[in-house]
Amino acid sequence: MNEYAIYHRPESEFAYALDARTLRIVLRVAENERLQAVELLYNNKYDFTKRRNTAAMKLCASDGVFAYYGVDVTLADLRFAYIFKINEQGKTYYYSESGLTESYDFALAYYDFFQFPFLNSSDAVKRIPWTESAVFYQIFIDRFCRGNFTKNDGYVTQKWEKIPTAKSYCGGDLQGITQKLGYLAETGINALYLTPVFTANSNHKYNISSYTVVDPQFGSNDDLCGLLEAAHARGMRVILDTVFNHCDCTHKYFADAIEKGRASEYYDWFLIEGDFPDIERGNYAHFADCKYMPKWNTNNAHVRQYLIGIAAAYLQTGFDGLRLDVADEVSHTMWRELREAVKTVKPDALILGEVWHENTHYLRGNEFDGVMNYRVQKTFIDYFACGKITAKEAANRLNRVLMQNFEQVNAMMLNFLDNHDTPRFLRFCGGEKERLLTALCALVLFPGMPCIFYGTELPLDGGGDPDCRRTFDWTFVSQDKAYFARYKQILALKKELCAQTGNTKIKAENGVLKIVRERTSERITAVFNMETARSFAGAGKMLYEQNYNGKTLGLNGVIVFKEKI
Repeated sequence: MNEYAIYHRPESEFAYALDARTLRIVLRVAENERLQAVELLYNNKYDFTKRRNTAAMKLCASDGVFAYYGVDVTLADLRFAYIFKINEQGKTYYYSESGLTESYDFALAYYDFFQFPFLNSSDAVKRIPWTESAVFYQIFIDRFCRGNFTKNDGYVTQKWEKIPTAKSYCGGDLQGITQKLGYLAETGINALYLTPVFTANSNHKYNISSYTVVDPQFGSNDDLCGLLEAAHARGMRVILDTVFNHCDCTHKYFADAIEKGRASEYYDWFLIEGDFPDIERGNYAHFADCKYMPKWNTNNAHVRQYLIGIAAAYLQTGFDGLRLDVADEVSHTMWRELREAVKTVKPDALILGEVWHENTHYLRGNEFDGVMNYRVQKTFIDYFACGKITAKEAANRLNRVLMQNFEQVNAMMLNFLDNHDTPRFLRFCGGEKERLLTALCALVLFPGMPCIFYGTELPLDGGGDPDCRRTFDWTFVSQDKAYFARYKQILALKKELCAQTGNTKIKAENGVLKIVRERTSERITAVFNMETARSFAGAGKMLYEQNYNGKTLGLNGVIVFKEKI
């Protein structure tokens, strides 16, 4: 046994509550170990030394370095103690808090067994029910659709069909979104993610000067309420991009600090070096290199109270959740307090953080429900779009992502191929629509909530910001009709119960990538071939086919089939 690879930690992604009485226990070992059996020995922690139950653990994932064995245990007694028994090539090992040993003294087990001292139901991460079937659509408002043609449009600097610049305005608004809700519902969308809507002197509105007044370019507060009511009438959820890391330098509190310096009651609401903030010098913390976006000091309790009050007001207005911009630069204290307030106002509100890198410390049930899943996006780019990695490497990466979080959290991650901050996935694909469709199919079947960037159904092309923020072609002259038919067929896969709540296995076999979603009575298998044509026979009911003739799965081929088990 490779004792350097074996690992377990209670009350972590290796031991966590699935519900009020069920624990998931996971043991990590080296992937190349040849194990005959892995068993969990367990009991109530006060009786463990006298007698123990045994549960066989199964291989649930591997990531190229480690293999993971898991088992779900339903507890009769909520005070839980356990160790692991491993059989490798006829030799028995035990693994406890004392590490890997060839024998174990059960009489003294109370010194070093692993334990879940008491499974408190309120500590179990709970999946928000409506997220199970959610298919999100992200809208960059200025570029999606203009619905109000009587508004003052003197601010519009560019014709709708032209390629945008970083500072161009095209005229999209909230009424435009409301008018297109029927179209979105018909394509399979049931949840919206809106970029910021409140007052800001930019086309993107991430430099907010007022958190309460809808920007006149987008409409009015009544237009916003009308959109929320119309969406809810169709059964659609709506989340708002909220910017609590920074604001605009014209925000009244920062303006007060500019005027009064240290004498301002808001001086400590920002992180200023010197007596007065100076916009030219940028002698204060700000977002990226944008001196016009001063950073809030969320270490200050008054700042947290102000921003959290805004968040609560958004939910009371009718939003179903918040996407938190630049979430990893804001204090954990802020996010813990925000979660408590948000869940008090609306228990089923969804809280998503923008975190591009390591994120597990936000996802333990006291901050975010999920994050924007950039690690999955990068794997999809490298495998489906660019062919930089093999099916095996893709499976390894995806398994690594899944094994680092609770199952409930994986189910509430926002998965996407592209968004307003990245090049369009079609650009990564070199314009090959079939590659985009294969990735879209994997996106819908991967655990979590798929999020479609507006225009993907055309499909819309574009490089990095601002080119990824082109306007939607409502003439549909540019739309590929055959592609669009497949797009809708793929989104419909999310209606399958296996795609909503099924257990997940991801593996590579004979050069193809497989995503398997399984429930008690049925299984959905998706097979992706990004290389040369291969012989493959699907089983059961076909739900989606691409470049498949019943015997051979071609380049950029996909089959998705459902079978009873």
